[in-house]
Amino acid sequence: MAKILIIDDERAIRNTLREILEYEDYEVEDVDNGIDGLDMIRTNDYDLVLCDIKMSRMDGMEVLTEGLQIKPDLPFIMISGHGTVETAVEASKKGAFDFISKPPDLNRLLITVRNALDRGSLVVETKVLKRKVSKVRPILGESQGIQKIKETIERVAPTDARVLVTGANGSGKELVARWLHEKSNRANAPIIEVNCAAIPSELIESELFGHEKGSFTSAIKQRIGKFESANGGTLFMDEIGDMSLSAQAKVLRALQENKITRVGGEKEIDVDVRVVAATNKDLLKEIEAGNFRMDLYHRLSVILIHVPPLTERKDDIPLLTQSFLEEICNEYGMPVKKISEGALEALKALPWTGNIRELRNMVERLIILSDKTITEDDVKAFANPSAPVTAGAQAAAAPQTDFNQFKNFQDYKDYAEREYIKFKLEKNNWNVSKTADDIDIQRSHLYSKIEKYGLKRGE
Repeated sequence: MAKILIIDDERAIRNTLREILEYEDYEVEDVDNGIDGLDMIRTNDYDLVLCDIKMSRMDGMEVLTEGLQIKPDLPFIMISGHGTVETAVEASKKGAFDFISKPPDLNRLLITVRNALDRGSLVVETKVLKRKVSKVRPILGESQGIQKIKETIERVAPTDARVLVTGANGSGKELVARWLHEKSNRANAPIIEVNCAAIPSELIESELFGHEKGSFTSAIKQRIGKFESANGGTLFMDEIGDMSLSAQAKVLRALQENKITRVGGEKEIDVDVRVVAATNKDLLKEIEAGNFRMDLYHRLSVILIHVPPLTERKDDIPLLTQSFLEEICNEYGMPVKKISEGALEALKALPWTGNIRELRNMVERLIILSDKTITEDDVKAFANPSAPVTAGAQAAAAPQTDFNQFKNFQDYKDYAEREYIKFKLEKNNWNVSKTADDIDIQRSHLYSKIEKYGLKRGE
């Protein structure tokens, strides 16, 4: 349900607009001046603003300008009883979606509102898609280990030296590989990824080198492999320690001669590829165990970069957390939540066996389940599963949630919202007014939620 804010100093107009929009199932809030309107824009998440131009305490054009500074993607529809072409043009130049004269025509108003909401949704979706397409994010952190990695990338990236990136799962090895490519002379060519652990051993050679039609039962047509696809660019071989010995031999030959032969083929194909490999295994131990070729190890490890686990760079957690807060809230199209110093200290105290990936998941969980400001209590309540639990805490803990019961993400969000509201109501002894203030929503909105989820006192 879209949420709309009306800013107008005429009560009759506000009431008329509210009645029309609520009849169309929009959630509506209104205010009689621009100063309070801007405060509401700062503290709430609106999908659209209807704003009068001529108001006493603050002119509507000022509200438009400041409102778009606060939330650049928020659509504004300006309304005025003194509409002129010049006014409409000025509003458009300042960033308004459209201009409507008073008294508003019902059909024109509703069509304009729908169009503005559709545009707002498209803007948010476009930003999310761009962010998902672009996998090159900054390497965040000021710790000694991260500074060393950044310096190494600056020196090594412009060369064609092969690089072996080591580190635990979730520590950011792929990000290092992408920056090596991004800062190299091959940046305009593709970076091709292959996860050696995700491909069955009998298919890994076909995946890397391609195959000719008819070379095996399911080879119904010729296929280009990853080496050829990465020609002129970078080949990122993740989890290289899980590659079969037969595939390792072929990779070694490709690195030595810069030539490959497709499975089932006889022709040698020249390739110009820079290989960046990554692993979470100790390859020297794998060599001792006979699982990895020493000669391939030396070919791959011209430059070694070790990515430290999050437990060795806990001072970077506040910076990483803030970045994830902004990124995830923007993806959800909501205001960026704040986090207290106590919450950051609580995050730093956790073990983080899943490293950066686990931290991002934790931040997303806190955004969904907490209020506007994430507190130390929130971190303790929604602590990541890897955190150690004392015997006393285990006895007091609620049963674990069976995530298989949720058909989709919306079902889980509804469940989480219901449990959170129920918890807050019980904490405040079912004082609805106090609970509404506590979780920062309107009392009428809280009543709607109670009715929606069928919450009852003492259930």
